[in-house]
Amino acid sequence: MNAHRPRTPAAERTRRWFMNRSLLFGGAAAVAAMTGCSAGSSDGTDSASSAVQSGMPSGGPGGAGGMGPGATEVKYADFKGVTTDGKVVDDLFSIHSTGVSTDAVVTAAQAFLDGLSAKVRRASVFDVDDDEWLAWSNVDGYEREGARMGDLTDKQRNLGYKLLGTALSADGLTQTRNIMKLNAFLGDYNGGGKETLTEGHYYFTFMGTPSTTKPWGFQYEGHHVAINYFVLGDQVVMSPTFMGSEPTSATYNGEKITLFKPETKAGLAMLRSLTSAQRKKVISTDEKGGTNMVAGAGQDNLKLAYQGLAAKNFTSAQRQKLLDLVGVYVGYMDDGHAAVKMKEVEEHLDDTYFYWIGETKDSSAFYYRVHSPVVLIEYDAQSPLAYGEDAQMGGSGGAPSGQPSGMPSGQPTGMPNGGPGGGMGGTPSQQHIHTIIRTPNGGDYGVDLLKLHLDTDH
Repeated sequence: MNAHRPRTPAAERTRRWFMNRSLLFGGAAAVAAMTGCSAGSSDGTDSASSAVQSGMPSGGPGGAGGMGPGATEVKYADFKGVTTDGKVVDDLFSIHSTGVSTDAVVTAAQAFLDGLSAKVRRASVFDVDDDEWLAWSNVDGYEREGARMGDLTDKQRNLGYKLLGTALSADGLTQTRNIMKLNAFLGDYNGGGKETLTEGHYYFTFMGTPSTTKPWGFQYEGHHVAINYFVLGDQVVMSPTFMGSEPTSATYNGEKITLFKPETKAGLAMLRSLTSAQRKKVISTDEKGGTNMVAGAGQDNLKLAYQGLAAKNFTSAQRQKLLDLVGVYVGYMDDGHAAVKMKEVEEHLDDTYFYWIGETKDSSAFYYRVHSPVVLIEYDAQSPLAYGEDAQMGGSGGAPSGQPSGMPSGQPTGMPNGGPGGGMGGTPSQQHIHTIIRTPNGGDYGVDLLKLHLDTDH
């Protein structure tokens, strides 16, 4: 067993307190947001739909928009991953050599751990199959484990950035750092003095020991960022990876930062490549809600049927547009392993579905989904929560920490309408965007690879 601060009943109560606090501030609207109910749900087959009937959150509180797990979070031993019907498709993944070395990321991870104090290191290292993998959240005030960047020395923090820079591509590192900067901007915008809305409120945890042969991984997470990075030999799984921001464009410390333009443009390019007849099958008749994401934190065992149109019905040019879109998200991991992942995506391209909710102008707030047996991507322009004229501020200090990001469309009968656009904070816009990429059918967190590793005594 690795030495770390154990997840005691008191610690679990702290996380449950956080969710109760969200309910307190969000009221009934928070309950609706936490069910994961969405116009993007799949014909009543996903777990969010059953949650509406039972009145309880699906897959743990607040998966849809990124609220994060709570008292009923899925445990590692019970993990299935995202499926279309609750049944995992077999034989999708295998243990093999990719030919892309992981030596550099192993070295960087070990250097970061070696640079920590004994106390912080003990609190940051878990077993490779620990439930901590699944205990991530998008929300700023969530109770987290591990090494907090803001509490480290400059040297330790730089070693952490070196690890991120090794694991991610140049674009991935820039994206992550800019999300952190705009988190600090939001804190300043709301009056400053908030521990969570800073560049420092991001945490590293490690599962297992960095190794070129044995399974291990790390998690980097905080407000609007959650990167799960699993390593087995020279294989890498970087999912789930959640990235978001509010705002998505601002000037921070003299630097103009704009996020999610590639994701926005690639989604529109894909949609606009379709014929009118194809668009009728891709674009939902539902109106865009305040939040439509269904596969966020806490939704690790989500049931989500395919929606939209499969790429087997696309022309070669349209198929390339779809690959270009997937490549934006996959491209945030290091270049070599991104190429490996894209090959995996191409092998299942015929069974890759594209789905859209909302308008289709350059400036529109819209939702889209790419879904296949081996990749799930969601992009969601959401209602403002704490930034902009439409945001409903929770008093002089802005929106409460931990308040859900918008009311889902398709909310259960009797629940209050959260305001314009079906969201708690007003009309959805591209100034508040959430994205996620997952590996369905047990691939997230490298779970399927770890099981194969253990079963075959690698």
